[in-house]
Amino acid sequence: MSSFLDTLKDRIVVFDGAMGTNLQIQNLTLDDFGGLRFEGCNENLLVTRPDAVEKVHSAFLEVGCDVIETNSFNGTPVDFAEYEIGDKAYDMNVLAAQLAKRVAGDYSTKAQPRWVAGSMGPGRKLPTLGHIAFLDLKTAYREQVRGLMDGGVDLLIVETCQDLLQTKAALSAIFEHFESARARVPVIAQVTIEVFGTMLNGTEIGAALTALAPFPIDVIGMNCGTGPRHMTESIRYLCENAPLPVSVLPNAGLPSVVDGKMHYDETPETFTAQVIHFAGDFGVNVVGGCCGTTPAHLKLVVEAMQRITPKERNAALVPAASSIYFQQPYVQDASFLIVGERVNASGSKKMRDLLNAEDWDGLVSLAKDQEREGAHVLDVNVDFVGRDGEADMHELASRLVTNIKLPLMFDSTEWQKMEAGLQHAGGKSILNSTNYEDGVPRFTKIIDLAKRYGTSVVIGTIDEEGMARTAVGKFKIAKRAYEQATGELELPASDIFFDPLALPISTGIEEDRRNALETIEGIRRIKQELPGCFTILGVSNISFGLNPASRVVLNSVFLHDAVEAGLDAAIVNASKIEPLNRIGEQELKVARELIYDQRQFDGDVCTYDPLIKFTTLFEGVKAKSAKKASKGETVEERLKNHIIDGEKIGLEAELQTALQKHPALDIINNILLEGMKVVGDLFGSGQMQLPFVLQSAEAMKAAVRFLEPFMEKKGGATAKGTMVLATVKGDVHDIGKNLVDIILTNNGYKVINLGIKQTIDNILNSYEEHQADAIGMSGLLVKSTLIMKENLELMNERGITVPVVLGGAALTRRYVDDDLKSLYKG
Repeated sequence: MSSFLDTLKDRIVVFDGAMGTNLQIQNLTLDDFGGLRFEGCNENLLVTRPDAVEKVHSAFLEVGCDVIETNSFNGTPVDFAEYEIGDKAYDMNVLAAQLAKRVAGDYSTKAQPRWVAGSMGPGRKLPTLGHIAFLDLKTAYREQVRGLMDGGVDLLIVETCQDLLQTKAALSAIFEHFESARARVPVIAQVTIEVFGTMLNGTEIGAALTALAPFPIDVIGMNCGTGPRHMTESIRYLCENAPLPVSVLPNAGLPSVVDGKMHYDETPETFTAQVIHFAGDFGVNVVGGCCGTTPAHLKLVVEAMQRITPKERNAALVPAASSIYFQQPYVQDASFLIVGERVNASGSKKMRDLLNAEDWDGLVSLAKDQEREGAHVLDVNVDFVGRDGEADMHELASRLVTNIKLPLMFDSTEWQKMEAGLQHAGGKSILNSTNYEDGVPRFTKIIDLAKRYGTSVVIGTIDEEGMARTAVGKFKIAKRAYEQATGELELPASDIFFDPLALPISTGIEEDRRNALETIEGIRRIKQELPGCFTILGVSNISFGLNPASRVVLNSVFLHDAVEAGLDAAIVNASKIEPLNRIGEQELKVARELIYDQRQFDGDVCTYDPLIKFTTLFEGVKAKSAKKASKGETVEERLKNHIIDGEKIGLEAELQTALQKHPALDIINNILLEGMKVVGDLFGSGQMQLPFVLQSAEAMKAAVRFLEPFMEKKGGATAKGTMVLATVKGDVHDIGKNLVDIILTNNGYKVINLGIKQTIDNILNSYEEHQADAIGMSGLLVKSTLIMKENLELMNERGITVPVVLGGAALTRRYVDDDLKSLYKG
């Protein structure tokens, strides 16, 4: 273990290049792979043609690469199940590791040791989008890790990550195996940033770093997706912000087809020039290649890296949470960190009513209200007597993680509910909370949960004797927790929020009078004496029992003064907080007198009580109601925005109104489709992420379903036409294809979705059976673009001239126009 990590301090380490590309150029036949059933399964070559895999390993070692990756990219039981060999996953990973170790051993010397990295790819199912459960995916990765480790790999690389929740499942599997096997090797985690600047689910590089840095990985980086030119800004960000070694393994540019063969636009010379820039100027520590890179590329990289010494970087991680979309720093430039409080069954009747009705769309809408009103983080609490809290958390969290761009704070007295939420959150969350009320075991249980899932944690100032009420007591408990958490439990101080617990000052009871000022003093002391940590409060507790108008004022003044004392975050309804300049002079003065218990006495007799004065000021006063932002002046505008926002709440009522003015078909064609066109434009320009596109599609589907009874049935359906849709043979990728299915179906077309790995015969048989108006062919792999060309040639031979739609990451406009459009006679 130390050999690889020690070498990183001395020089740039060079990984190998593309396994798939360099297998493909060997012109292997279907028989080489093991027959039609194993078409595209590179891993099966370990059984049928291990010499082909060995040839790739040897070629990269021959040019001087330090590390070769095992042929195990799609090596989990879930991936192998596509080829009906899920039960062989362990054995295949052992084979992959043993083969690579044997070949590396032939080249390894004391002067230049060679290492084997166990390759763990993203698989074909995205847990964030509900394709597979987190625990099922983690179990699958455990089997792969066990095989790679038993086969003798020197390190593990989780690569080409498209979904942060998938990455977490892989990392959790790795570290759980290390713990049970009492063995450890270095771990690298690499995400894939697409040409539109985010991961497939819409994750920015800052959010990815925030989510993955809490795990005990040794290197973080990027690979695949694009060539080095498109990686520059993301790699610069990692090098400036990651306190870890950074890796970069780009593709050899972007693929296209030239003279019927796959071509990548980066030559060995241009590729190497950019890798030199990453290592020499940014301080990248590990380099190598991904799709399209050959031994010729890596030969020049190896030679160039011998002339570069690792650049010293003093990067510091920004303390933050993240959603699957964005990073949310804990230190805000012009505000405290606002944690929205309304999606909390313990404090919101509306939330409880929606939860009891299992109105999940209503709960998502409530969360969106918090986002619109300015919350930075969303508190989520489903504690409701008589309900299955774990099941409720699974249902709600699975929806919130894609519908809401905010990081989530899972709030419960039961750790099982918090863990249920964490199994859906790809970003970095916050756990609320732990304390010493039930002794040390529960305190450590929540800290352990935070470490296993990579979260921050709220610690309340409660111990075995109860809730601390004085500033001294609050600080004493905080200091105890700080020392244990940052010491023996190894939780960074930057992942701790202390909650000194605001208690009501509105009861008139003597022991409650100093609650606010003791809390403010507690905050001040915690911030002064416990470096690196943060503080948080549930602000509205302070005014419990007062009328709504007075609560807004008291909460706002108390919050302002707590922030002045050092408060970093507050759990509040942002729409119910007012800046001090909007509060009347008299109301502000009396609120402060109440907060700081400035009663006046004549002997033992109270002659002035600010609580009485404060309540008198607000007799008969109603709180201002915040008007929800309008979604449009006309029903047409509102309907269009329902589709763009993916908002189903209120959709049917608007459709009913529209039907009074327009025929149902006109509503679909002239209003709703306009909304979907905007969605398409936003997605194409990178301004809308995939999960939000799916939400818009679901809203469209709901609208069409509602309108169908109002439309004339022509030809037995309202379909505008029929398309046969399929992923071409040898390709098992179908996320994009399924998205096209949803959008076309919602736009009034009938879609026959044949699934993955479809031969041209299957596609054409379905075309004839359904008398389709168009054929859609999809594929992510580079070789799929060649298969599409072959399919079009065969369609020419059979005299088929139906319109064809092609899609896939490897397609380029030039290739389609020059090579495919000109070829096809339809």
